[in-house]
Order: sequence, then C-alpha cells, then structure tokens
Amino acid sequence: MFGIDLGTTYSCIAQVDEYGRPDVIRNIESQPTTPSVVLFDESADGGVSFVVGTQAKRQSRIRPDDVASLIKRHMGEADWRFVVHGEEYSAPAVSSLLLKALAADAQRVTGSPVTDVVITVPAYFGDEERKATKLAGTLAGLNVVDIINEPTAAAFAYGFAQNGVADTTVLVYDLGGGTFDTTVIRLSENAITVVATDGDHELGGADWDAELVRFLAQKFIEAQPDAGDPLDDVYDEQELLAAAEEAKLALSGRDSVDVLVVHAGRRTSVTVARADIEEITASLLQRTLDLTGSVLARAREHGVDHVDVCLLVGGMSKSPAVARKLAENFGLSPRLVDPDLAVAKGAAAFGQKKELERYVIDDLVAQGRLAAGEGLEAAAPADVQRSASGAAGSFGLAATAVVDLVKTKITNVTSRGFGIFAEDRGKAIAVFLAHRNDPLPIEVTQTFYTISDDQTEVDIRVFEQGTSAESPVPEDNKVIVEGAITGIPGGHPRGTPVDVTFFMRPDQTILVTATHPGATAPLLLQVRAGVGSEAMRDEETKKVTLLKQRD
Repeated sequence: MFGIDLGTTYSCIAQVDEYGRPDVIRNIESQPTTPSVVLFDESADGGVSFVVGTQAKRQSRIRPDDVASLIKRHMGEADWRFVVHGEEYSAPAVSSLLLKALAADAQRVTGSPVTDVVITVPAYFGDEERKATKLAGTLAGLNVVDIINEPTAAAFAYGFAQNGVADTTVLVYDLGGGTFDTTVIRLSENAITVVATDGDHELGGADWDAELVRFLAQKFIEAQPDAGDPLDDVYDEQELLAAAEEAKLALSGRDSVDVLVVHAGRRTSVTVARADIEEITASLLQRTLDLTGSVLARAREHGVDHVDVCLLVGGMSKSPAVARKLAENFGLSPRLVDPDLAVAKGAAAFGQKKELERYVIDDLVAQGRLAAGEGLEAAAPADVQRSASGAAGSFGLAATAVVDLVKTKITNVTSRGFGIFAEDRGKAIAVFLAHRNDPLPIEVTQTFYTISDDQTEVDIRVFEQGTSAESPVPEDNKVIVEGAITGIPGGHPRGTPVDVTFFMRPDQTILVTATHPGATAPLLLQVRAGVGSEAMRDEETKKVTLLKQRD
C-alpha cells in the first residue's frame, strides 16, 4: 500500500518500510518530491508522448504552451481542458500522468508494481474534486483504496511519530504550492477527530511567486524604461518565474538575494530583501490568517478553546513570516514537522491501517465472528484484538502497533454544506440539510410539502455548497445528483408532506431518500465518494491509454 501526496506544485509517494515507519520513495533523480508538471511532446510519428517532473519544468521556460502545471487547481472543473498538439486533456487525465510517473518511481525502487494507493486531497475539496482525484488514479491504472484529507494525513503522521500522543489539540496550517488548508484536529488514544476545517484552493506558493515576478518586472522597468515590460514576452516571463521561485526559497534562510532580470537584450540586477517579499505578499498571508482565525472560532463553538501544537505543513509554510504572524495573531508556537513530506507519510501510514483493517475483517469473516459486509465496529473488541495481534507476524510489526492502528478511529467533518432545492412563495431556494464542519456521519430528515393539487411527480435535486458561505440562491450551489418521485396517483392535495432524509457516511458517500405517502416506493439517490461518471471515465481512459502506447 502506498500513500500519494498529489500536490499542486510538487508530489511525492511513500510507503511504510520494514520497520513499520512511513518513508518517502525518492524519484529517479534521487529527490523526495517531483514537480507536478507535465510536458506533452510531439513524436516523429505525429503522436504525443509526455515527460513528468524536473525536465518538464525546465522545458516550461522555452515551451510554455506544451507544459501543464498547477493542474490541481482545476480538479473538479468539468469543462476545463489543457489543449496541446491538437488534443484536449482534462485535469484528471493530466493528473493521471503524474500519478503514473510516481508509481513508476516506486516500482523501480521497490521492485514491485504499485496497485493499491491512498491519495490525499485538501480538506475543503468537494464532491467533484474528490471524484476527479479518484478518476485520475483509475486512469493511471491504480486502485484508489481511499482518499484522505491532507491535514488529517499530516496529523496522522505526527501522531504516528509521537508513538501514541494522547489528548492533544493540533492546528494544521498547510500552505502548499497552490492550495491552503487550516484545520483543528483532536488527537487522543486511538482517535483522530477533525473539529473544524477551511481553506482556499487558489492560494499557495504559486501566488507568492506571481507577486514576486511582478515586483521584479517593475524594478526592471524602472531601471530600463525604454526596454519594455519583461512580462510581455512569454519566454522572459517563464525565466522570471523560475528566478522568483529560487529567490523565494533563498529568502527563507537569508535576508536578501540578488536576481538577474534579462529582457530585450538588457540586464538588470535586482536586490530583493526578505522585507520586500513580505510586504508585497502581505495580503496573501493575511488571507491565510483570516481563514485560520475563522477555523479557531468554529473550533471554540465545538468546545475546543485552545491549541497544544501548531504544525506547519507545505513548502510555503517554511517562510519565516508564517510562524511569526501565527505567533503574533494567535499566540501559537508553530513548528515545522517535515513540511514537504508529512502528508505523503501520513497517507502511507493510513494506507497501512486500511490494509490491516482489511486483513482483520477477512480473518473475522472467515472465523464466523463477523458477517460479510460488516465493519469492525460490529465485531467484539476481544475478537478484533485477537485477530489484529495475529496479523502482526504477516506485516512484520509489533502486535501492540497493529492493534493500535486497527483500533484508531478517524472522525471527519464535511468540507461543504449540502441540501436540496425547494420552492418558497413561488421562488426557488437552496435549503441546507448539512453544514460545513458537521461531524460525520450525518443523518438529517426534514419534511417538505408539494406545491400543487394532484401533483404526480416531485423533483429532488441534491446540491453541494458552491461558495465560501452558505447561500440560499440556487445558482450559488452545485447539483450533484437529482431524480424524481414518479407515478404518484391523483387526489393528493397541495401541501402533502414529502420526507427527505440526507445521510452522509464517514467516507462521504451520500444517500438521499425521499418519500411521498402516495408513491409505491421511495426515491433513492446516491453519490458514491470519489466515483466519476462512466462516460467521462471511458473518454479519458482512451486518451491516456493512447499516450501510454506512444510513450
């Protein structure tokens, strides 16, 4: 079982080693992380091949139109396509190439093919983004056993490393290359409980780079007013972007750095101080602080009024300004804990937990101690402990470690609100049945009423919150599944009750049941977590298979 951090700017893959410790697998260039960049190359026979990682990133300076990057920001956007060499690729299709490259690196190192994986996603990812992520894994030929939220994975890795840390409240501040998550999590013996979460899928290190690029371009224009704007040249812009990223990394440990800007045959050396980049990106950092403050406020509403540990995760969190501002604003003492690799390691540890659970369940079913299809919660604790201890030898782990992993319960929250559309005084409105940060599982029943006499059909449209705050406006939300109660006989007056039950399982699978007293059977609607449409999957599979054949 492997854990994959499918990042916006960098990705990595990890597994649990023979000593029971999660370990990141280095790529062919001996680096622990791989740039999430894909170069689409036109081959001599007119086909298309691809290159992933560092070489693709280097080529973006001279062939920007052939290089796809920041793809994670487009996950869940059904209409988005990367167009290259006359072909179109969806975000899951491009992401599948990243996953395929990570799997190839892991197979090269371990000597075994990569099949079962756990992939991480930002905590605030909604249904469509999670579907797209799982679809990417499927297109890469992987069996996506589960999708885990990035902050939960980081907390899992932290708790794993602390050897069973108990009763600790953790704030995970995850500022990566392209996305931001902030989450309050409670760690206790055999339990990881998410209390509140929020984030922004268009806020990350790439935005810091963009601001620095504009700063460098402006300084060049001031020094060379007759040379034009470097940003008007796509190739010079790419060079500036690369220089900005290098300067940003250097400024994490230095007070200033010199950057050479070249355009239209002119050269200017620009000195960038750490204070400069902090000033020009202050609004970006403030956005993360606002979200963090909001999450801490929601946590207080749930009875969590203090934070014991603040974990900094993600490459951009290494900026000294991050720790300083968190201390100033919230009185926290942030700590960097493997910021680039913690998420992948946590996913690997979680993957081992899933593998052990599967082993124990199969064993209990074989012994007749558990019915097929039941979860471990239905088994007697003594039976679970006995079976888990028996699994230790097969996995090369201590019996206590196996028991602890299997017994560890992860409780998550919804990242978005959910509900159905209804009509109020002739106007369509969005009625929320579940709200952001509600703990899973959720079961809510609400009664609605028909709007006309002799109504023979009732339409049910289930939506997911589409904006940062709940909005009753239907257009602000996104329909994820719909259906209708049909065949209702006449004679039922206006105002006949229709009971709607919204149920969301811990794995975020949604089941909606709607009943009408005159209907012979209830309407059942299901949204399976992380499953894309068959039509989309078939279309993308053909495209990626074609790329594999030409690779």
